[in-house]
Parts: sequence; structure tokens; C-alpha cells
Amino acid sequence: MTPRLVWFRSDLRTHDNTALAEAAARGPVIAVFLRCLGQWQQHGHGANKLDFWARGVAALRDDLAGLNIPLLHRDIGHFGAAPQALLAIAREHAAEALHVNAEYPLDERRRDQQVAAAFDEAGLAFHAHRDAVAFDPGELLTGQGDYYSVFTPFAKAWHRQVDAERLALRETPAPQARLAIESDPLPALPSLVDTPIDGRHWPAGQGPAADRLERFLRYRGKHYHQQRDFPAVRGTSELSPYLALGMISHRQCLQAVMSENGGQLADGDAGLSAWVSELIWREFYQHIVVGFPRVCRHRAFQQHTEALAWRDDDAGFAAWCEGRTGYPLVDAAMRQLVQTGWMHNRLRMVTAMFLTKHLLIDWRRGERFFLRHLVDGEFAANNGGWQWAASTGTDAAPYFRIFNPTTQSTRFDPQADFITEFVPELSNLATKKRHAPVGDLLDSAAYPAPIVDHKAARARALDAFKTLKN
Repeated sequence: MTPRLVWFRSDLRTHDNTALAEAAARGPVIAVFLRCLGQWQQHGHGANKLDFWARGVAALRDDLAGLNIPLLHRDIGHFGAAPQALLAIAREHAAEALHVNAEYPLDERRRDQQVAAAFDEAGLAFHAHRDAVAFDPGELLTGQGDYYSVFTPFAKAWHRQVDAERLALRETPAPQARLAIESDPLPALPSLVDTPIDGRHWPAGQGPAADRLERFLRYRGKHYHQQRDFPAVRGTSELSPYLALGMISHRQCLQAVMSENGGQLADGDAGLSAWVSELIWREFYQHIVVGFPRVCRHRAFQQHTEALAWRDDDAGFAAWCEGRTGYPLVDAAMRQLVQTGWMHNRLRMVTAMFLTKHLLIDWRRGERFFLRHLVDGEFAANNGGWQWAASTGTDAAPYFRIFNPTTQSTRFDPQADFITEFVPELSNLATKKRHAPVGDLLDSAAYPAPIVDHKAARARALDAFKTLKN
């Protein structure tokens, strides 16, 4: 039988992989990975994500070896070289078809269209499979036939229409007969501008992903709704890096929830159903990038907000990036991001809202900084979260909703445990003083005074949005 190619991208697993399962059911498989380092850096991915990606490919290579599937690795730099690189592999190994799992941001969709056209012209088949979402973008529409622009009705439609087939796990292929093809050696990442974090923080591969899912559901899942907002508590799943690169699938997560929750997703245990909602948010943003492709072009979802008068404040932006705004919770969160490549979800909202509302700095600058540092950097979710905080996106926070960082601190880090972990210069202060040190305490702790007054900043942001509204 003639072989089929499976092109792995952000789906680095052999378990529950639609493209791999479909290809293996029809003949022997040759796996392919194209490293597009120039394109990924152009898209803003930093050293942490690129290192995690590389380690994920190495783990995938080992998993494929157990199935006797060789992995061919090519460096192509940019997406435009993908059609010819894949055609060359197909011709060299007399492959009759190429299978991929669909990706949805604009550049990725254009790349796949070009690859499909090249294979069609060469008389070869190209198969794109739905894998990262339960519904293809465009399947769930409003009563007027439009893409949903608000999450809650989207989630209701998702729950109403999802069925067993959409959540069924794809069969892991059995080991195939050995091919006379050896896997390629995996080249090391070249030197990057930033040094990636210690990889032990985020072990790559489907095995570590499955372990994290099991531990989360066993120990923390049923408390998720109570603990997820407290950064000093390990209350979240910490699966976002693995979901972003497909080392685990949304189906595996949802099936595991149903096993723990009596077959329920929307009902049953409050903690588990709240976590399911977060998984649906991820899918919602994948639909948004297809239905509203302007968000892939650095444009605001709420088009009228393009006229907002953002401030040019390089000094303020640098203070935010470096964790020295004088607001301890904001600074602790930004230091967590830079030191660990990850940030607690509640704090992503707090820091994003601080940049866009307190400093009135364009959300796109923060979006780029996050993507540069996040190990779980994924365009749709990162863009959607930033635009929500900036009141420019879907389900946008009302422009008058402006988190008070000190109130957020006392509410969600009451003992200042998280603050002192990442802002240790405040550890000698009394607990209550760590949330907003003033006067002589700032000098004794060598900590900066707030770079902006909350009330004044709030009034400035309200004025800017009111002017825009009028």
C-alpha cells in the first residue's frame, strides 16, 4: 500500500489525533514536521514557546517510534515554503495523500489553502480534519446566520448541539509494519534573543499532559470554581501549554470530566462544569478568528474602538514589563510571567487591565509582550483575552469596569503569599502592608511608589472611552 503523510503542527500527540487516525486507517503513515522558525518569530512566539515546541516534537518522535512511524523534519523558515517542501517529501516516498488537523488563524488557513492547491495540481489528495474544536467554525451560528460575538449564547448552543460523536476519542493506531525510512535527527534550536526557562517547569509530551489532567481532576477539579482565582493556590489545571500545542486534546479533557461527573458537562459538579466552560472559551476564540479575521490583522474586534486615543508611554510600559509599577500584585504577576513563562489566569486579566486602563497603553503592546514570554502562547486565546480586558473585543468588559489592583490583591491574595513569592523585597513588611506599601515602608523595602494613582487613572480611562463613545 502506498503511504500517506501526516503533517504535525500544533497537535503533537499520537493519542486521539484525528489526522493520524484517519491516515493510519488507510495505509502506512509517514509523519512530517516543518519547523517554520522565521514565521513563528514573525508571529511573536518567544523562546519559551519555541523551546516547548521543540521538546514536544522530540517527545512525539519517540511516541511515533513506538508505532514504527518515521518522523521527517524539515526547516523551511516561512509558511510560503510549505507546499514545495511537502510535495518533495510526497514524491520522494510515493505518498498518495497528505492529512492535517485544521488550524484557524488567518495565516495558517492561507498556508493550508496553498498546500491543498499544490497537492491538487500534482494529482495528490489533501485532507484537513476537524480536531482542535468540537464544531467547525461556521457550524454554530446565531438565528440570523452570523458568527456568535458573545460567549454565553455560543456556549449554550455548544452544549445544546454537542453529541457523543463529536466528543468520541479517535483510535490510536496500532504499530504498523516497519518502513525502509529512518526518522530524521532533530536539530537543536538556534540561539534566540531570550533564553528559555528551565524546561523542567514544563515537561513536554502527551505523557506529562495526561499526568497533569489526572492530577487536576483527582485533587483540584471539584474545587476549581472556588480556588481558580487565588494565585497562591494551585487551583487551575495548568494544561494550557499542552492544549496550545495539542499534546492533549479537548476531547480527552471532556471525556475525563464526564467520567468524574456522571456523564455531565454543563451540570453536576460546579468545579468541573466551570472548567468545561474554560475549554469552550478556547473553542469560541477559534471561531472568532475565522468569523472576524480582522483580529488576525492587529485590529480591534469592536471596530469603533480603533479610534481610541492610546497613550505613548514607553517608561510606563517598561515599568509594567519589568514588574515595578508600585502595585505589588501587578508586579508579582509580571515577574511570574518572565520567570516561569506562565501567568495565573486571574492575573492575566488584572495586568492586562492595568496596562490598558490605568496606563491607557495600546493592548497590542501587551499582547505582543505576553506572546513573547508565554509557554502557552496561542494567538486566538491571547488575543481574545487582551481585547476583553481592553474593552475592544468580544464580550468586552464594559469600559467603566476597571479593576482596582489593591482590591484585587486583598481579595485574591489575602495573606500576600503570592506577592512575597515574586516580590520578596516586601516580605519583611506586615501582611496587610504588602498590598499597598506607602511612605517610609517604600524606602525600607526598596520598592517603587505607584507610577499612577488609581482614581486619577480610572478617571482618565473613563474620559477616553466616553469621548470615543460620543
